[in-house]
Amino acid sequence: MGRQVVYSFVVLFLLSAYAYGQPRLHVIDLPSPAELHTFFRYEPQGMVLVSAHRGGPGKGYPENCIATFEHMLSKTRAMIEIDPRFTKDGQIVLMHDPTLNRTTNGTGKVSDYTLQELKGLRLKDTEGNLTDYQIPTLDEVLQWAKGKTILVIDEKDVPMKVRIRKITEHKAEAYATVIAYSVADIQEAYALNPAVMMEVMAGKPSQLDALDTCGVPWQNMIAFISHNLPVDTAMVEQIHKRGALCMQGSSRNVDKQFVAGEIDAATLQEGYQMILHSGVDIIEADLPIEAGKAINVVNSERNVNSPYWKN
Repeated sequence: MGRQVVYSFVVLFLLSAYAYGQPRLHVIDLPSPAELHTFFRYEPQGMVLVSAHRGGPGKGYPENCIATFEHMLSKTRAMIEIDPRFTKDGQIVLMHDPTLNRTTNGTGKVSDYTLQELKGLRLKDTEGNLTDYQIPTLDEVLQWAKGKTILVIDEKDVPMKVRIRKITEHKAEAYATVIAYSVADIQEAYALNPAVMMEVMAGKPSQLDALDTCGVPWQNMIAFISHNLPVDTAMVEQIHKRGALCMQGSSRNVDKQFVAGEIDAATLQEGYQMILHSGVDIIEADLPIEAGKAINVVNSERNVNSPYWKN
């Protein structure tokens, strides 16, 4: 009995030490698809969020990489946008470009390699430095993300029906969304699984009209407005009237200017604040840790807290 007690104590100590050594993540944990839909309903003076474009890469942390996701979530709470692509043998990995050259130590098309071959490569960070990280599969990321974040799965060469099938297989409707670029895609996604939420393109009045009449409820949609500044506040108002949240990209404006050294950190924060105070609810950012600082300020000003946010 004494040995068993000692053994149990050692095991608990080692598990505690391991947990203590892990980064503490700022998570979003939605228990059900219905609660995800409620989470994304517009409320005046409601929450604002950041969506980490390609997962929020940086020095030492490649894009579309689980280690990068964890590093980013250790600094700020965020959704995570990812890019799926098919391998030669029909598996799905995360890779933004159709070729391997920019982000790995491989060359050529992703689709010319099997999953086993791709797993032998290593990812590069944003400065081109080789890391020890492997290319993850979509299955691995769907398993990892549960209870941590909300995924936004882009299209690349993976059609809607396959992305919806993967979400359904993993029972990930509460924490995985898809990007839909056309009304046909929106209708297909809703027909295949009406529990799945979508990021849709809604930057023009004609797009709003099409969304109003497509047969899919607005509660299934987050509206992406534009990558361009200034924010179209008239579109923001119209989308909010429909009960949906608005997303605006910063990757092609203030993020790009900051990375190029054209603006300083203070001006970057001013840019994020300008976007948020124009009525935008979600910023899709290349620099989610920096955008998260602005998000925290606005949520604090509004006294916003959510039972689904955990630190």
